[in-house]
Amino acid sequence: MTKRPESRTRSARAAWHQIDALRLGTNWAEDDLDKLQVLVDDVFGDSHPGSVHLSGLSEEVSIGVWESAGKPSTFHVTDVCDGCAMGHSGMNYVLPSRELIADLTETHASFIPWDAMVLVSSCDKSIPAHLMAAARVNIPTVHLPGGSMSPGPEMSTSDKTTETSLLEKVGKITPEQIRRYKLTGCPSCGACQFMGTASTMQCMSEALGLALPGSALVPATGQEIRRCARCTGRLAIQLAKTGLTPRQVLMPAAFENAIKVHAAISGSTNALIHLPAIAHEAGIELDMALFDKANASIPLLASIQPSGRFVTELFWLAGGVPRVQWEIRDQLHLDALTVTGRTLRENLDALWHDGFFDRGQGFLANYRLQPEEVIRPAAKAESRGSVAILRGNLAPEGAVVKHAAVHPRMMRHVGRALVFDSEEAAHSALVQGKVAPGSVLIIRYEGPRGSGMPEMFMTTGALMAIPELATTTALVTDGRFSGGTKGPCIGHVSPEAAAAGPIALVQDGDLIQIDIPARKLNTVGAGGVEKGPDQVAALLAERRRGWQMPSLPAKRGVLKRYTDHAVSAMKGAYLP
Repeated sequence: MTKRPESRTRSARAAWHQIDALRLGTNWAEDDLDKLQVLVDDVFGDSHPGSVHLSGLSEEVSIGVWESAGKPSTFHVTDVCDGCAMGHSGMNYVLPSRELIADLTETHASFIPWDAMVLVSSCDKSIPAHLMAAARVNIPTVHLPGGSMSPGPEMSTSDKTTETSLLEKVGKITPEQIRRYKLTGCPSCGACQFMGTASTMQCMSEALGLALPGSALVPATGQEIRRCARCTGRLAIQLAKTGLTPRQVLMPAAFENAIKVHAAISGSTNALIHLPAIAHEAGIELDMALFDKANASIPLLASIQPSGRFVTELFWLAGGVPRVQWEIRDQLHLDALTVTGRTLRENLDALWHDGFFDRGQGFLANYRLQPEEVIRPAAKAESRGSVAILRGNLAPEGAVVKHAAVHPRMMRHVGRALVFDSEEAAHSALVQGKVAPGSVLIIRYEGPRGSGMPEMFMTTGALMAIPELATTTALVTDGRFSGGTKGPCIGHVSPEAAAAGPIALVQDGDLIQIDIPARKLNTVGAGGVEKGPDQVAALLAERRRGWQMPSLPAKRGVLKRYTDHAVSAMKGAYLP
């Protein structure tokens, strides 16, 4: 008879008998006390479609743990949604919520010496929070992505709200049309149907090697995601026995692999905040140059909205992250260890022989599609990469742009600055028709130290929905963007205005140079007149001598703690 592995809780229980009494008081059987114990921590709640179904997945994980003779315990830390926070001050709390979720997950994982942990999440801040906590706690852990929402009508996505909101403001949409969108925009649970931050971070979890191969963006309403959950629970017990921990997986090679997958899928720019924060918890400092290097060589393969044609459910049916990894395998670290205990190479070979890449084709045939239409073969890719890091006198530490979603005519642009000290003021100017074509909107004091780094989806959406501005006008900010953002929108400008970065010195009428191919972001003139580099440097130095921090809205509680201490966006915007 095989001897049962000893749980890490044994010594704690021996020292304090109340632990057993408390657990027996929560419907544990006495025999459960000696089993391997798995924390199943999810972000279930009624907060949004990406989390409302996660308790069901945690139940399946728990069954998998039971099947492997372990004992699961389910905990919850409900997350919040950028979409619900849009258009009001709630948006300032969204990025800080990542730190809170990570902290509370760490607390759950630390008050008992668990043998393993399963983290269940779908969306923007909860996935990076869970991966940060996994690296911080460093007990055997596997992440389960919460899957992809069903498509909207005519393969639309939930980010159609930008269009409907703007059309309502200018009286070009009927109440019936608005109601139709509300009833159909989010037809099921799961992460939103485009390659926004939620979908991107599911892919990043798998690409880092912390989720089961093929588990990112599984349709949230089907049976496959429940099978993934069950397998995840069984894997947790396997990890408890082998002792494989996140920091053994989260090596530099894993992050380089994830960055390359990010380039190939045209992932959200928010990953450039989250991946450095996860790496930091693993003891690794990511150099932003890695993103530029990867995006110079990795072919853009995925044709997924907002920069492509299709929705994320079809991406998974076409082969998902494993198909992308297979296509760029000659540029990946295939010997990177993953949570399965096998290398990336071994995982891909196993999927290939198991028929994983073939099973989705029949479902794609329902849409009269072939996998290569959704995920292009590398040999047929028309471009390289999807994001770029810009630098210059306006962003000495760097700034981020998703060039895959930028119109060719705006890849190089010089325009007059139109400066706003808040997103609300910029959005108001846009919808009131006060922005001239060719301008460069500057939105500042919206970075981590300024206001918590809210996303600018309401404003970028309005910019792209105005035909005369969509391909003529740019936006530059120290804030961040939604993963659904399109157009010449440059964010994460660092140092930010609240840290006395050069963006704080820009004035209306300054000439701003954007050169994405050359990776440049500079102030090149003032009053509409171009000046030489030395003249601009002298002008900015003079302005700096007279600059004073403006009076920003008062903050308290968690938002004050975050804005007082968060590091630069280019380092991950985490709390040190």
